Amino acid sequence: MAVTRLKRKGLRNKLNAKSRVDRIKDLLRKPDIRNVDVEAIKASFTAKAEA
Repeated sequence: MAVTRLKRKGLRNKLNAKSRVDRIKDLLRKPDIRNVDVEAIKASFTAKAEA
């Protein structure tokens, strides 16, 4: 018996998987905002302005 491949469905599944992986990578690429020390950044700006 011959096997029929569903090419369009396979392509759609691959695109869904790729978009899911890209979305996860995009989320991991952005820094978590609560890990940023705002006061230290402000102090560094004032130190640069005084120098």
